[in-house]
Amino acid sequence: MKYRVFGVVMAALMLACALAATAMEAKEGPYRIHQHLAARKPDAGCGCDGSELCTHLPLVLIETGGAEIPGTPLGHDADGDAVYSTTASGESMLPVHISILDDETRNHHPSDKPDVESSAIIRVRGRSSRYFDKHNYLLRFTNDDGSYASYKIMGMERHYEWALHGPYMDKSLIRNYLWYNIAGEMMGYAPNVRFCEVILNGEYQGLYLMTETITNGEDCRVNISEPIGSTTSTGYVLRLDQGSKTELKNINNFTYYSYRISRKNKLNLNIEYPRAGALTAEMADAIEQEFSNFEKALYSFDHDSRVYGYQNWIDTDSFVDYFIINEFTQNYDAGYLSTFLYKDIGGKYKMAVWDFNNACGNYNEVRPWLPGFQIQDTVWQWMLTKDEAYCQRIIDRYRMWRKGVLSEEYLLNYIDETLDYLGPAVGRNFEVWGYTFEDYRPLSPDSRNPDSFEQAVEDLKSFIQNRGAWMDEYIETVRQYGHPSVNKRYNH
Repeated sequence: MKYRVFGVVMAALMLACALAATAMEAKEGPYRIHQHLAARKPDAGCGCDGSELCTHLPLVLIETGGAEIPGTPLGHDADGDAVYSTTASGESMLPVHISILDDETRNHHPSDKPDVESSAIIRVRGRSSRYFDKHNYLLRFTNDDGSYASYKIMGMERHYEWALHGPYMDKSLIRNYLWYNIAGEMMGYAPNVRFCEVILNGEYQGLYLMTETITNGEDCRVNISEPIGSTTSTGYVLRLDQGSKTELKNINNFTYYSYRISRKNKLNLNIEYPRAGALTAEMADAIEQEFSNFEKALYSFDHDSRVYGYQNWIDTDSFVDYFIINEFTQNYDAGYLSTFLYKDIGGKYKMAVWDFNNACGNYNEVRPWLPGFQIQDTVWQWMLTKDEAYCQRIIDRYRMWRKGVLSEEYLLNYIDETLDYLGPAVGRNFEVWGYTFEDYRPLSPDSRNPDSFEQAVEDLKSFIQNRGAWMDEYIETVRQYGHPSVNKRYNH
């Protein structure tokens, strides 16, 4: 009998160890805070007289002294490059004063004493979003002498640079909040986010999302090393988009000079970190060479070799999970625009997600939302998916995530709980931006545009249900991309 009991106990211990190992495999990195689960709820009450805005959300007040925030589109130059507005003195960023109210024990009002108060510089940010009536902003906190000042904002770790994302095209208001947090549970890093409300020069601007930018920082952001002295050793962040206006930051990597990256769309890989002030020409050359070495291994006949192939260069699960979450949401800017990779000294390349504004059926063209896969056509996934083992890893991890944070039950409940948390802030937002349901209808055909906030949420939920059901049925078909019959010239 005692041996039978011992066997049962050992079996239970082995099961517990297996579950723990699965959890460790599924997620590495710091514990993630989900604001709607941890923060003050809208029914917490307040004793104010109702004479001014009263919100349970963090409140951000921006004062520009009457000056216009630069960065709005003005047209294009002779080369076809976009031209943006500047300050009166020709600068790309405007000095402003920022006050943030974020006391978890009470509601917030514009007249309350700030919890964070600082000078800062700001500009309109984004690409297509610069044309929206509701602007997105890049914000950098500064000291009196103009140097950068790091602050811990809304429970997120301290840094000087933040993005204020104002949901406009996304009329459900929650796509970036939802998918950054889901990605943060799946991958080693995804930007942390917090909902807040913004007042600019005394005028209410609506609901925003305070967002970490993808860069290095103390105990936060991507976990990479700072540049080491005068050497070329440094952790770094790369971005595939339309390149940088600082030429030193643009690199002539293998897929760029071999025309695998689209020159027609003026795409370029640039160094996001180290910043221009810390980046030397020697560092840029070393980064360019190291990344080209990875790409040459990836595009070689030995691409799937354990000795010479891509696995020596990348965190495979990071690239797999990037494929999964962007395919699940059909976020098809991923891999072409706003695409981020990072690498520490002696480490492997990892992916970081960015921008789900157009995801989940919210793109202005019909074609991408038909059933199918597209991420495998992007510059690095195109070769990765030629490896049968990589395709199988996509299938296995998709099945795993579908039992957890990508399950229909989990996602629909997450949406409902988030909207319950936002409470009256949704109504306040659409008191300002409610006209967009009639006047801003970018999706084609017109029937795809929601007529109300409730319909926008229902459209998001329906997309998740339909896309999940389709991928459950067809995820095995990713094997076609790695099958020997279509990859003969890449197989040994």
